[in-house]
Amino acid sequence: MKLINELYNYREMIFSLVRRDLKGRYKGSVLGFLWTFLNPLFQLGIYTLVFSVILDGGVEDYYMFLFVALVPWIFFSTSVLGGATCIWDQQDLVKKIYFPREVLPISFVLSQLINMILSMLVVFAFLVFSGRGINWVAMLCLPVVIIDELLLSLSMAMIVSGITVYLRDIQYILNIIVMGWQFMTPVLYGIDRVPKELMPVFMLNPMTPVIIAYRDIFYYKKVPELQTLFHGSAMGIAVLLIGIFIFSRLKRRFAEVL
Repeated sequence: MKLINELYNYREMIFSLVRRDLKGRYKGSVLGFLWTFLNPLFQLGIYTLVFSVILDGGVEDYYMFLFVALVPWIFFSTSVLGGATCIWDQQDLVKKIYFPREVLPISFVLSQLINMILSMLVVFAFLVFSGRGINWVAMLCLPVVIIDELLLSLSMAMIVSGITVYLRDIQYILNIIVMGWQFMTPVLYGIDRVPKELMPVFMLNPMTPVIIAYRDIFYYKKVPELQTLFHGSAMGIAVLLIGIFIFSRLKRRFAEVL
């Protein structure tokens, strides 16, 4: 409760950092904020070409099957990879003034969340103009799924940003870890393609129920199973508690190490 109250008192700082990140991310580029939409579209085109045209996956409207999972995955992976350096990049701020160090990973992940929500506008457009349509009852579950992923993304950003302060090499190792993590998550394929003997391992992946729920809502147009929603929420809360614990231990010597 002390941490929550402290973060609430510094809410203006969080909002300010989010605005600065959103404004400065594509500063100086010709297309600017349009890259928020173009990045997932480029990846969608490449993956669709490989897995739908070259390697026939046998999935109807594979581009949509992939897109509804790729957008949230980009949010998660960017939160982890970019979040790794969010403390280090703000070292002057950390060394000069006091504020809850959690503010930095929180503001970074929230800016990525805004990007994901904007990208989802493209997903909605695809659903409408492709004729697949939208199940508005299933959409009622979307906020729960987004919150679950937000908790996971924030947790991982806190953990990796704290470790990177002490071990800079972790940011390079993370590229390999996140790439492997993507292939261990049903983003490019359906969960039904996973062998039964490997299913327990896949379900230990906290992003698995999240991606399944997104695909249920957008692609299959159905309400996710209660077990899937509960699994995602439980994993999100558990990982968040772990992230807070690890970050609280590491942040004590940030100013000294930096």
